[in-house]
Amino acid sequence: MSSLKEIAEMTGVSISTVSNVLNGRKNVSQETRDRILRCCEEQGYVHDAAPKKSKSDKDKRIVFIFSDFDREFYLKIIEGISTFLNENGYDLIICTNKSSENFLRSSFARGTISLDGSLTDEFFRSVAKPEFPVVLMDRVFDYDNKNTKSVVVDNYPVMSQLVQSLVDKGFQRFGFLGGQASSLDNKERFSAFADTLEKNGIAFDQTYYYHGNYREQSGYQAAKLMILSNEYPEVLVCANDNMAIGAMKAFEEHQISVPHNISITGFDDSDAAALAGLTTIKIPRYESGYLAAKELLELIKGNVNRDTVKIGASIVWRQSVRS
Repeated sequence: MSSLKEIAEMTGVSISTVSNVLNGRKNVSQETRDRILRCCEEQGYVHDAAPKKSKSDKDKRIVFIFSDFDREFYLKIIEGISTFLNENGYDLIICTNKSSENFLRSSFARGTISLDGSLTDEFFRSVAKPEFPVVLMDRVFDYDNKNTKSVVVDNYPVMSQLVQSLVDKGFQRFGFLGGQASSLDNKERFSAFADTLEKNGIAFDQTYYYHGNYREQSGYQAAKLMILSNEYPEVLVCANDNMAIGAMKAFEEHQISVPHNISITGFDDSDAAALAGLTTIKIPRYESGYLAAKELLELIKGNVNRDTVKIGASIVWRQSVRS
C-alpha cells in the first residue's frame, strides 16, 4: 500500500494537496481531485478522513467560561486554575459565553468551571452530568445536583466588617454603588451593607443607591449624577473596584476631593486600586481558581460533596477613606 507521500509523487502535487482532497476540502481543482482519487484507488490507499479523538484526550480537557474581558482579576483566576490542572495532567480551554454552549453541549471536555452570569441556571442544569460536572464561581444552586459544586466569595462577613469600621470612624450618610442587581456578589454585598447600617440605627436613604454594571464607566456616570444633583453621601461603598475608580475620576474632575469631601471604597483589590489609593476588599483570586479546579477534579473522580466552598476576603485600608 502506498503512503501519502508516494501518492503526492505519483500525481505530481504536494502532500498538502493530497491531504486537502482526501479531507474533502474545496480548494483543489476538479481535474486534480479526480487524478488524486483515481491514483489512491489504483494503489489501494485508504485514508481515515475523520480520525476520532481518543477518549483520553477528552478526559484530560477542562473548559473555563467567563463573560467579561475588562475585569483584570480573571487573569489571576485563570492562573490558579491552570496551575492545578497542569499539576494533575489536564489541559485548560478558555472561552467566553458567545462560544461556550458549543463546547459544553458536545463531548469536547470532561468538565467546566464557569464565572459567567449571562448563562442561566437552567442551562447548567441541562449540561451538568456525571460525565460532565460543573463548578460555578458566581452562584449557588438552591437544588440538589450532585454534578455541580459552587466555589464563591464569602461576601457578607467582610462587607459587614468594612461598613462597621466606617460607622466606627463616624460616618453617618452612606451611599452604595451596586453592580448587576441579579448577581450573587451584588446581592450579598448590598445585604451586608444594609444590615450593618440597620444594626447601628442608621437609616439608609435609597436615593443614595446608584446602579452600575461593574465597569469603570458606570461608576463615572453615577458620580456625575451625584455631582449634578449637588448631593452626595459622606462615604460611597462600591460593589467593585472598577466602579469606585470611575467615581473617583469624576469627583476629581470637578474638584471634589477624595477623601476630604467624600470617601470611597471598592471590592476586589485590583492593581488599579492600589495605584489609585483605593480602600477595598482583597479577594484571593489565584487561590479561588486553584480551589475551583481542585473541586472539579474531585467531582470527576466521583467524590461528591455538595457543600459550597466560600473564599474568605480581607479589608485593605488606603487613602480614599478619611481617618
